[in-house]
Amino acid sequence: MSDRQSRHQQSMQKLKSRVDGKVAQATEQRGQLLVFTGNGKGKTTAAWGTVTRALGYGYRVGVVQFIKGLWECGERQRLEEDANLEVAIMGTGFTWETQNRELDTQACQAVWHDAERMLADPEVYLVVLDEITYMLKFGYLDIATVKAAIEARPGEQTVIVTGRNAHRELVAMADTVTEMQETRHAFNSGLQARRGIDF
Repeated sequence: MSDRQSRHQQSMQKLKSRVDGKVAQATEQRGQLLVFTGNGKGKTTAAWGTVTRALGYGYRVGVVQFIKGLWECGERQRLEEDANLEVAIMGTGFTWETQNRELDTQACQAVWHDAERMLADPEVYLVVLDEITYMLKFGYLDIATVKAAIEARPGEQTVIVTGRNAHRELVAMADTVTEMQETRHAFNSGLQARRGIDF
């Protein structure tokens, strides 16, 4: 064995030892709270990827879309045929389009009732609260209500929260927080969102 191969093998053995140690320490089994936030692209896409994974194992999944619901969504269109998936959509779409606080608040509250039902259902393995961070930021929902529903959920249920500027209290209670960082975004260079790629 060459010196290079030997160094590589030693390095990989150390890495394996560290990884094995972490795996051995991870003994708790329960649902989690995941927060996908930040200014970068991919928060909702990551959530739909996890939805696909859960559905692949036959679990029941609930998705509540607070902002993008009226837009075309390739993932939703493909997966809605699965009987284990329920999707609830806020009827007004982008709040900066409606510019009607009262209407947006009513639409948010209506779809939040669906979210509360999903969050209380022990049969629902995964709940995605897509773009709920905007509902908190604009004051359509209050953080105490959202926290209470998430904290009271069944122990095996995982919740994914997506959206920019996640509320600090959600970040503090989360098991995993992933911040998508924007280095460059095509939209800022005048490229339109592309069907099948961006939505």
